Amino acid sequence: MSTVNERIERIYAEVTRRNQGELEFHQAVKEVIECLGPVLRKHPQYDEHKIIERICEPERQIIFRVPWVDDRGEVQINRGFRVQFSSVLGPYKGGFRFHPSVYLGIIKFLGFEQIFKNAVTGMPIGGAKGGSDFDPKGRSDAEVMRFCQSFMLELYRHLGEFTDVPAGDIGVGAREIGFLFGQYKRITNRYESGVITGKSPKWGGALVRKEATGYGAVFFVEQMLAARGDAIEGKTCVVSGSGNVAIYAIEKLQALGAKVVACSDSDGVIHHAKGLDLDLIKQLKEVERRRIRDYAHTHRDAQYVERGNIWDIACQVALPCATQNELDEASARKLVANGCIAVSEGANMPTTPGGIRVFEDARIAFGPGKAANAGGVATSALEMQQNASRDAWTFEYSEQRLHEIMTNIHRNCYETAEEFGSPGNYSIGANIVGFRRVADAMLAFGVI
Repeated sequence: MSTVNERIERIYAEVTRRNQGELEFHQAVKEVIECLGPVLRKHPQYDEHKIIERICEPERQIIFRVPWVDDRGEVQINRGFRVQFSSVLGPYKGGFRFHPSVYLGIIKFLGFEQIFKNAVTGMPIGGAKGGSDFDPKGRSDAEVMRFCQSFMLELYRHLGEFTDVPAGDIGVGAREIGFLFGQYKRITNRYESGVITGKSPKWGGALVRKEATGYGAVFFVEQMLAARGDAIEGKTCVVSGSGNVAIYAIEKLQALGAKVVACSDSDGVIHHAKGLDLDLIKQLKEVERRRIRDYAHTHRDAQYVERGNIWDIACQVALPCATQNELDEASARKLVANGCIAVSEGANMPTTPGGIRVFEDARIAFGPGKAANAGGVATSALEMQQNASRDAWTFEYSEQRLHEIMTNIHRNCYETAEEFGSPGNYSIGANIVGFRRVADAMLAFGVI
């Protein structure tokens, strides 16, 4: 009879065989299932009913052509995706990503992560992800509109407030959400506001949704430090990225008394030792859609490093909020050597497996994305509640709910890690919390 660890190794080998070339998906699966040995020994029914094998296979994968016409009258063709991974806890929930790097493996890794992230929140939402290799950067509003309308022309038939509720991700902000929802409304002749989240509060969106992922990542690191008898106030921080998640992580860190000295974009890093000017970053990135290098034109004492590595900058708290695998083993070692004591992932899988091992070996507080950045999807679920009840909550009440959710996520991950013999290991805690919630629902529903 094979051991549990041998069974897990065979499952992983079969996943890689069936999903060849999808390296990010392989990585996401491995990070989850290598934590599950103690769970399978304690709950052998999960193994008997092949729960892991079933979770690793999406319920549905949709790939489609997206033709559209640019401002020069030239036909462009992109590829669209929606991978509906798991609906045992509720309707599929997960964002759209528009970026040239998007391919099936990226969407599957994001969708797989989303299963457990959504489960960790305790909210009734399943896991999915979608997107396209379309790049909105440098495109006019009219071009983005035409692409979004073509994208939704195929996808609308797979969505619905009780079926699949998408949101935004990289490359999909309020502008894109507006175009997507407008086309859905046009096609279906229904004002089904609960079919998509991340909407403007002016037409059905939730206050705090824009801020939620960044705020949530900060609330999580605040809880990790509190568990060690420490606090965020007075800490020097760096935050990678300068998009929605990074901007509002910086905002909340500053509000809690931390000093944020660096952020970045895909071109380079800005380092401002006396503390970042958040108002200027918002003006550059949210209003003018400019690059972070332009920050140094206003603040001459700030240093811009083209293609620089933000993790070379000394800090006590680091928040990777840009993209997957941005923080590797060498960068993790540099952070630890420079005195970093806590990392909270604002992006999806931004730390490589080697980087995670460095943090765990150094016993620093490490908050994995499926827990630390769950604030965004949790607030999306709160937006769904408001849409269903035709209600609108205040910013203060919505932020209070977000803080409560992130506090509960931290507590559940902390206690579960202790239960399974790995105190302080939030990666193990988050993976097991999410897995058990999904697995128990799958057992209850039978073989479907």
